[in-house]
Amino acid sequence: MRRRLSTLATGFVVMAALLPASMAGVANAAVPGKGVTDAADKGGIAWGACEDEPSVECGKLAVPIDWSKPDGPTVELALARRKAADPSARIGSLLTNPGGPGNSGVNDILRPSGFSEEVQRRFDIVSYDPRGVARSGAVTCSASVYNKIPYEVMSSQADYDKWIAFNKELRADCRKLTGPLYDHIDSANVARDMDAIRAALGDEKLTSYGVSYGTLAQQMYAELFPNRVRAMVLDSNMDHSLNAKAFQVSEAAAVQDGFDEFVAWCKRDASCVLHGSDVRALWKKLLNKADRGKLYWPGHTDQPVSAHNLLWLGVIMNEGPDWALEAKVLRALDGGPVPADMPGPPGNGPASGEHAEFPTAILCEDYNLKLSSYKAYAGVMRAANAVAPDMRYNPMPMGDMPRCQGHPVNNPQHRLRYKGSAPLLVGASRHDPSTPYAWSANVARQLGPKARLLSYEGWGHGIYGMTDCTTAVMDKYLISLTVPAKGTRCPADKEVAKQ
Repeated sequence: MRRRLSTLATGFVVMAALLPASMAGVANAAVPGKGVTDAADKGGIAWGACEDEPSVECGKLAVPIDWSKPDGPTVELALARRKAADPSARIGSLLTNPGGPGNSGVNDILRPSGFSEEVQRRFDIVSYDPRGVARSGAVTCSASVYNKIPYEVMSSQADYDKWIAFNKELRADCRKLTGPLYDHIDSANVARDMDAIRAALGDEKLTSYGVSYGTLAQQMYAELFPNRVRAMVLDSNMDHSLNAKAFQVSEAAAVQDGFDEFVAWCKRDASCVLHGSDVRALWKKLLNKADRGKLYWPGHTDQPVSAHNLLWLGVIMNEGPDWALEAKVLRALDGGPVPADMPGPPGNGPASGEHAEFPTAILCEDYNLKLSSYKAYAGVMRAANAVAPDMRYNPMPMGDMPRCQGHPVNNPQHRLRYKGSAPLLVGASRHDPSTPYAWSANVARQLGPKARLLSYEGWGHGIYGMTDCTTAVMDKYLISLTVPAKGTRCPADKEVAKQ
């Protein structure tokens, strides 16, 4: 769903499903629920027509900032829902978990639904902005402080020390502007919010779909509330059992695999504008040019594209994937014609305005990515480089890791423990550049015998809606609780990569 609702058509806004480095604000998107006049329903949520999309209902739900103090200060979660198209066939609510961290579930619902007609007929489709995101108390920092951010790639102990000092200043600034919520934005707290939403919706048990980073909150929910699960689709999973090095190395291997698949397609398919040329040599040439500060994006001559930001091409354009456009972009960067659908420069730039949002703080509270020194960082980087000779590393998590140095961790990595009786459906693509297939396979193993793994033999990030096969299997499970046979695989759709 996240994959289908995030496109490249409007340019490279780095809001990928996994770990966006961009501080582009989403809090200024459509403000929902203005002038709500409907009385609160039985769960305590006052629903009213969303300001920008009257066919969608928007509402708010207050939850404790600190769940260990249920009577303490609260934060209002922003919610949105599309009601079941056929009330007589309605099963209940389907709560969706947006990716990120930092993606808005409200924005997902305001767009046309990515779910099948049958799912829309049988369920109220509900989502929310997780705590610390967009309309639900976004993690907010001063742009003047955030814009002091060092370069994401460290090359010395002095760079490491600079990051430690910067993080201390940024964290103090963000905590001051965000308030006490800043210390309670991890996915375990989001899981508790999910249960509050379930109860407020009047559902005895939870039916949920989550993609990418949204699966982490679902995993935490399965641990914390195992007997309140009706059905749970975990699409393209985070693996919360990996240490910092294993996390980065597995991500590097995945993004290299995605690049390898792109190169193989271009070699065999004459429609690729680089067909017959040495794609790896061209990529190396562009990276070397970026290393020298000599690579400029067409139409953007004010600032060169760094090698770190150039690597984003290998992530975002393989998440769809959109190999045809990727080939055209590489050709344009080498002086060739600029395609009409040329995206904007990849990566993140300085924050404009007075404030910047910092959703990476969520990742830092969920994953202990701390390293003792530059020497330790360099060891992780070497290990990533070894498995990614073309891509070097995955710029999403590697760029976020410096931001997490010195940050408190509330929900550290651990193996999952699920003791519920409801079956769970785990889905994954064989060639996912952002959440490796091995992560989902490992999550399914950790969840135990009640979990079933659905493998899509193709490419891309997020498999719901990818093909008729993946959608049908997930729909059947959500609607009738029918799990697929063990070892179920959906064949690759070779046309997907040409979209």
